[in-house]
Amino acid sequence: MPSSITALLQDHEKSLNILQERIGYRFQTVTLLLRALIHSSFAFENPYASRHNETLEFLGDSVLDLTLGFILIQRFPELREGKLTRIRAALVNESGLAGMAREINLGEHLLLGKGEESSGGRDKASILSCAYEALLGAIHLDGGYDQALDFVQRSFARHLDTEQERLLQSDPKSALQELLQERHNEGPAYIICAEDGPAHARLFTVCASFHGEELGRGQAGSKKEAEQLAAQEALLHLLGQESGTHSTSSDGGN
Repeated sequence: MPSSITALLQDHEKSLNILQERIGYRFQTVTLLLRALIHSSFAFENPYASRHNETLEFLGDSVLDLTLGFILIQRFPELREGKLTRIRAALVNESGLAGMAREINLGEHLLLGKGEESSGGRDKASILSCAYEALLGAIHLDGGYDQALDFVQRSFARHLDTEQERLLQSDPKSALQELLQERHNEGPAYIICAEDGPAHARLFTVCASFHGEELGRGQAGSKKEAEQLAAQEALLHLLGQESGTHSTSSDGGN
């Protein structure tokens, strides 16, 4: 058994190198990375490793709020505080952060006490989410804000659109109402554009419009479902138009 931090570093050198390659960041002070991986249960059983990862976790939690907040307002400049807060909360809850940790196989690198090891601690969401924040805190201390921002950007990039889409699809009518209220202090109008089919199997086409401009349309066997589909198409149109405006400097209209 190692009896010092130096020996612990040597024993886990290969694991630490693999993790650094996986996260795309090379530590100047590797002991910071090691500390981010030391769970309190391991420190309790090994007094020489008394500095476990909870302080780094505390720091990482704050760094995550700052960096992810910056990324979100850059990615979704059209959204207001309430929607941005909801997206961030969905991404940084315990389950979400544990998922981020699993993507980089963080669990296999953790130093756990015997009890946590035997009870499956390497895959516990609570332990993984805390370790992810501790890792981010360590990166911030080692390389500064820009390196922490880069790590968060790479971690969350492909999840941002997914979470935005999930948020919009959960209740498109409410999301469209909120978006237009935020921008114009008015909501959309839903108009039945067409009714087809026999009486027992009607097919409704509903148009979602704003100030006479059609934003989207949906077709379904009930008016309510057709309205939701029309709202969903309207949202995709409005947000896609906004994204096109920022990326191409054109009005992005269809």
